[in-house]
Amino acid sequence: MREFKVFDRDKITFHPTAERIAQHLCAYCENDVPTFFRVLTSYALAKVASQMRASIKTHNQKPLPINMYAVDLAPSGFGKTKAMNFLEEEVAGLFNERFKDELLPYATEKNLAKLATRRSISNSTDPDDEMDDLIAEFKASGTWLPSFDSATPAALKQFRHKLLMADAGSLNFEIDEIGDNLTGNQEAFSKFLELYDKGKIKESLTKNTKDNQRLTHIEGQTPCNLIMFGSPASLMDGGKKEEEFFTMLEKGYARRCLFGIAKSVNRNLDMTAEEIYQRNVSKQSLEFIEEFAEQLLELADPLHYKRQIALDYEEEILRIEYDLWCKDRAEEMSEFDVVKRIEMEHRWFKAMKLAATYAFIEGNAKITATNLYNAIAVVEDSGASFQGLLTRDRPYVKLAKYLGGTTRPVTQVELVEDLPFFKGNQSQKAEMLTMAVAYGYQNNIIIKKQFIDGIEFLKGESLKETDTDALTVSYSDHVAYNYFNDTITWENLAKLTQMNDIHWVSHHVLEGHRCEDKTKPGFNLLVIDCDGDVPLATAQALLHDYKAIFYTTKRHQTEGVDRFRIVLPMKYTLKMDGTDYREFMEAVYSWLPFDIDEQTSQRSRKWLSHEGNCLVQDGELFDPVSFIPKTTKNEERKQRLLDQASLTNLERWFVNNTGQGNRSNQLIKYALLLVDSGKTLSQVEQATLALNEKLADKLPEDEIHTTIMITARKAFAKAQAA
Repeated sequence: MREFKVFDRDKITFHPTAERIAQHLCAYCENDVPTFFRVLTSYALAKVASQMRASIKTHNQKPLPINMYAVDLAPSGFGKTKAMNFLEEEVAGLFNERFKDELLPYATEKNLAKLATRRSISNSTDPDDEMDDLIAEFKASGTWLPSFDSATPAALKQFRHKLLMADAGSLNFEIDEIGDNLTGNQEAFSKFLELYDKGKIKESLTKNTKDNQRLTHIEGQTPCNLIMFGSPASLMDGGKKEEEFFTMLEKGYARRCLFGIAKSVNRNLDMTAEEIYQRNVSKQSLEFIEEFAEQLLELADPLHYKRQIALDYEEEILRIEYDLWCKDRAEEMSEFDVVKRIEMEHRWFKAMKLAATYAFIEGNAKITATNLYNAIAVVEDSGASFQGLLTRDRPYVKLAKYLGGTTRPVTQVELVEDLPFFKGNQSQKAEMLTMAVAYGYQNNIIIKKQFIDGIEFLKGESLKETDTDALTVSYSDHVAYNYFNDTITWENLAKLTQMNDIHWVSHHVLEGHRCEDKTKPGFNLLVIDCDGDVPLATAQALLHDYKAIFYTTKRHQTEGVDRFRIVLPMKYTLKMDGTDYREFMEAVYSWLPFDIDEQTSQRSRKWLSHEGNCLVQDGELFDPVSFIPKTTKNEERKQRLLDQASLTNLERWFVNNTGQGNRSNQLIKYALLLVDSGKTLSQVEQATLALNEKLADKLPEDEIHTTIMITARKAFAKAQAA
């Protein structure tokens, strides 16, 4: 990044007065999302300056009108209308009254007289007659509107003509619920694109008739302000509305607008009723608003009418260096991020117009460096909101999140009715569902499919990551009753397994009663019962990558074999009924590389604690996603199991856990396990060579003999010596 002589990022701060208003609105609307209110405040101030026809005078351009376009989106109930009304009535109310009653008539009378003189000279007519015609023409153009929420091209042309005759005021397009009103105002939006920079627009050629006479052209600028309100959810519907909105951004609104996006209502619920009341009636805050309203009132004076705000050399250099900083950042963006690049490259223009607004509000004739830094702060804040807007959820992501939030199975018919973006032919819908499933796997959302009477039902579940300091257990000193539901830490779970004669389960239960009907869905622990079929050391070696507790039972080594349990914390907390839980556990059993007691797949299965050997190891949490019933991932796992039917469980384990970079280590582990199980060296060698042949990317046979079998022979000799 280049170095700048004037521009200093550390000096970027918000305008103190504008920021105080924004913070007041946060309190007034009980929403701590200042970005939204900063944009709204900036719009209100820019509208004051543009009503007074203030302009910017740079070194290389004709005067530019001060104006602002903005997109301010927030959920329903956020306080958008409340905040806008406050700005209109409490902040700018006095200014608006004086402007309408005094300044507007003053400017209109003055300009109509000028136009009458000009036309009388051009037409060789009496100035008084021309004045009468102009007054009639002015009245025929309709009443003056401080703002409007919809417009036709003809109406815009007519009202703009009235403003040109008045030589005061601005076109203020303030549209609420933009998601619902976007399509119906496309022609108006098209005109406003052209009006933004200089307040000028090309005239349309219309047929001149007795009943529809063309208005006499008046050269001049009419500053235009535009703010679009609405709910992000309504606008970003994944359908036609969203498509049209982003088309507008691409056509030019991205570079013209400031953006304030609030995705949720952010209320401080920790405040008491008394604290909220005191905040709302704060005398200091109310006095500040009253004083600022009086300050704006003074601006509705001919003294400030059509004031030109100059941009001197030092400030021009600062503005240019900010522009260069924006262009440097745009260059770092992907060439495919066209809209992002355009918005970034034109931030300087929005900052310059807002800086001129601050200068006008302060009563200054020049834009100061402080004004520019204050404006840059808002523009950068807006840019962050815009970047967030562009990283919107794609339709398949919205579908995955929708399904993840459902509380019951839904059909595709319901999806079509509820989701405007779930459209197209059957193939397109199927593809979107496939993409939603894929997204879900990577973002902790499981989507299950089930067919009942030939109808496909879909249900999603947003998986909650397991906190190992909040593991779900229930325990009692009775086999069936008096169970206490608890969430315990990993360390305390290990202690629980060592308490004498305590019964525990991996679910919570209702009314303290341990039985299937009283078991509550929700578990994050797997318990595996090893009843003499595998040595403890072997199980540890095979599961050494996983976080686990191994604890021996009362019958451990009573018949010369190891009897123990393995407790594995899962990566996610799952909620299943008894049937799904049984299927889930059976899938886990088939995944394990050793035999275990498979008659323990009930949710209400209880485990007896015993003070014996307890071995705790660290590692990764067990990922249960591939084993969840009715999911595509589980179906893929089942198919892989069928494809590997010729392999033993142990072989399958090593084949599935062996890849590029760990083949040698995995084969060594396999050979050592065979040695520990009592196999002869010849059997170990044959089995290791056989497993190597089954690997997708096998090792050279020489490496088996020269590396792996040497390690196996040493282990065999050590075992024989013992």
